[in-house]
Amino acid sequence: MKFDPKQIREDTSKDFEAAWIQGVRYASERRLNRGYPRSLRMVSYGKPHPVFETIQKLREAYLRLGFEEVMNPVMIEDEDVKRQFGKEALAVLDRCYYLAGLPRPDIGISEDRVRMMNSYLGKELSNEEIEELKNRLHRYKKGEIGGDDLVYEVAHSIGVGDMEVTKVLDAVFPELKSLSPISSRSTLRSHMTSGWFLTLAEVWNKKPLPIKLFSVDRCFRREQREDEIRLRNYHSASCVVCNEDGEASIDDGKEIATGLLSQFGFDKIKFRKDEKRSKYYMPETQTEVFCYHPRIGWVELATFGIYSPTALAHYDIPYPVVNLGLGVERLAMILHEESDARALALPQFYAPWKLSDMELAELISMEKTPNTPEGENILKDIVHVCEDKGSEKSPCEFLAYRGTLFGKEVEVWVLEPEENTLLCGPAYLNEIVVVEGSIVGIPRNEEWEKVFEEGVPTNIRFVDAFAAFAASKIEEAAKRGEIEREDVEVKVKIVRSGADINITIDDVAMRYITAMKKKIDIRGPVFITVVGKRV
Repeated sequence: MKFDPKQIREDTSKDFEAAWIQGVRYASERRLNRGYPRSLRMVSYGKPHPVFETIQKLREAYLRLGFEEVMNPVMIEDEDVKRQFGKEALAVLDRCYYLAGLPRPDIGISEDRVRMMNSYLGKELSNEEIEELKNRLHRYKKGEIGGDDLVYEVAHSIGVGDMEVTKVLDAVFPELKSLSPISSRSTLRSHMTSGWFLTLAEVWNKKPLPIKLFSVDRCFRREQREDEIRLRNYHSASCVVCNEDGEASIDDGKEIATGLLSQFGFDKIKFRKDEKRSKYYMPETQTEVFCYHPRIGWVELATFGIYSPTALAHYDIPYPVVNLGLGVERLAMILHEESDARALALPQFYAPWKLSDMELAELISMEKTPNTPEGENILKDIVHVCEDKGSEKSPCEFLAYRGTLFGKEVEVWVLEPEENTLLCGPAYLNEIVVVEGSIVGIPRNEEWEKVFEEGVPTNIRFVDAFAAFAASKIEEAAKRGEIEREDVEVKVKIVRSGADINITIDDVAMRYITAMKKKIDIRGPVFITVVGKRV
């Protein structure tokens, strides 16, 4: 069983490179889209959970090594745990969750209960309805009717609504409320090994050797408490290789571990005998796998060994089996440089609230935007005039657009009637940037160059937001016919907040900035006037 780690890394890097290029293209599209209301933006690329992202990479890594994926049983009888773990079984079972279920009570229908039901329902149940009700309750006791169908079945048997039956069951049949769970002999799988024995018992004589199987799935342990490194349910990435006598060795485990973990960029891997010596492994075969991480040094990532012939004999498996197990959360913590397993798996409960500058930038948009191609052209032409003529001395006016809007010939002018000033105010080219959790409106010049480099520009300038608002207002006036009666004037003077310049910030971003004690600084003298006229 030989794998070429170098070739695997090359193939994997090609996949990552292709994904990276696709991601860059998608990010570019998103950046062009920023600024428009969320309802008008394209569907954005999602964000994977780090654990499931790692699971997917592990699945792909196993498949590249030639393993076949299977689903192992999750519910294991405690007798199987005893057969697999021998004298260790009681210690293992102490950490297992036993499955329990509610009993099905034998519900009698006495005359008193019939009178109570008649009172609650406001009707006299007929003998036929009572017999049908008894029949349905008896079928429920036998398991022919499920608990989630009981209300419907009772309601159907006596010809009343579901809500009325709910009240009757609650008041007339108190035994349904006082049920206590009764434990079974079934447990939730605490080790993937418990499932492997059952799977191998079924397939060892149905597949050609060597049999190479893997599974990445949940396991459950009744830990006394959860902490930074222990979870009550976790994911195990486990595999087995079943081969002929003399064809299974510790070297096979080393080859599997190297082939698997090298795909995650671990170049330095070493092996050490595990002192725990689980009884389901042959003596002296249980081995820990350590990988070197440049930031945290050597870390244990996996364990492998050869299953004990005694444990295999309990399931009539005649061939030796190499097993390797890896904790997914452990690997994900290392890949994502996370120190708390709880924060990694359940960030909504344990991780501190964190929005990146990119995420905050996505929550900033223009409140009003035009809805027609003509309106879009008006927006662009207003921006073009301001960019080209913004420093012209006043009084002055410039035609930005002339064309048809909702069947009406209109003109749009950018003007400044006052004397001894400029067409646009000093802050009209300020751009909104998110930097270190704060939102600021600043000019793109040498003084602020570092902020643009370190932050996330939204590509929304004050003039862009105002032009969108002006185009939208002119568009609305033309649609309603108001532009025929009078000119439409839209102006902005001193901007003191984003709302003054047609900028809206999502409530989530506002709550985050307030909670993190960051700031929003969108202000400055803009002084732009736009007039829409009917020609």
